[in-house]
Amino acid sequence: MGKDTRTAKQKAADRQASEDKVAALQETLAGAVQELVTSDGWREAIEFTARFRGRSFGNNILIRQHHLALHAAGLVPHPTPTLLTGIKTWNKLGRFVITGQPSCRIFSPVTARMASHTPEDPGSWRRLNRGEKPKPGEVVKDRMVRNSTTGVWDVSQTHGAPLPELPQPQFLQGEAPAGLWDGLARIVAERGFRLLDAPDAAYLDGANGQTHWLKKTVHVRLDMDAAARAKTLAHEVGHLWLHNKDDVDAVVHRGVKEVEAESIALAIGAAHGMPTDQYTIPYVSGWASSVRGSSPAEVVKATAERVHKAAVTILGRLETLQVPDGKPAEPRQGQEHGPEAASTTRRRTPRRTPQSDGSARRADVDRADGPQL
Repeated sequence: MGKDTRTAKQKAADRQASEDKVAALQETLAGAVQELVTSDGWREAIEFTARFRGRSFGNNILIRQHHLALHAAGLVPHPTPTLLTGIKTWNKLGRFVITGQPSCRIFSPVTARMASHTPEDPGSWRRLNRGEKPKPGEVVKDRMVRNSTTGVWDVSQTHGAPLPELPQPQFLQGEAPAGLWDGLARIVAERGFRLLDAPDAAYLDGANGQTHWLKKTVHVRLDMDAAARAKTLAHEVGHLWLHNKDDVDAVVHRGVKEVEAESIALAIGAAHGMPTDQYTIPYVSGWASSVRGSSPAEVVKATAERVHKAAVTILGRLETLQVPDGKPAEPRQGQEHGPEAASTTRRRTPRRTPQSDGSARRADVDRADGPQL
């Protein structure tokens, strides 16, 4: 990259402008989270973030709100986006943003090269200056130093070369997606629990499934179809993943703990193309107000982030066909569309920041989102 010729005053002004954009986006996100408290949108939000699991919960909520507004204004044909990425990746794929289509602003981390002799100690990392080499024995990693913002567009806001069809799971009524039960069963075993069949609901005091923390067993009713059994097992895996025998609310299946487990099951089902109308999640304002010392918005935000992180991790351990994660496949080297196509692109020339050695750089938004907010 070229030498940064900005003066100290210009650098300070640019940094302040960036911080102002981040602050404005944080306010937008806070308002969107507050809407989840006062509406019945929790189910839709969890399903959305499961289908766009390549991004953080906060960025997904911003994308969902922005796209709904675009649809209401008649700028996009559908209320839910399909594939989202930044302008550079769209151009590489031979697609170009339609004139007049606004971007959705989301968080994007700014990283710098950091070095440490003791990487396990969070306080030991030091930032490398431009041109500085690490000392012998130091571990070097790119680490986030601050947040920034960037723009993404849905495929419906672009035109150009057709995209390849991505494989989609096909849900059959009453059947579980191929490999889902076995994958969830492996997680149960890895947690040191035994997976057992229960003959009916009466055996489980009316429940579909049950986790016994002291006996280290997970029971699922046998008298349900395969899809319902997989849904129930996903719920119990949610408990195993986030909770333990000391979580009283989880043991007796109540409050936020139960919402977390059922929301994880919903996310896993949505990622496999399963209908989500059978998942039972109480009205948000009830459980979100049950935690002392925290506002309902704080509870919703924290719960959603825990659910999203757990669901994404669990889905990553399953060897199953899942719905695409909302990002188009990047072109392989040599397959990028050439300059002849770029003549129709909407050109944006961002300010270039030095990116060599220890200087700050903004992470590629198509590969990494900002921290959960």
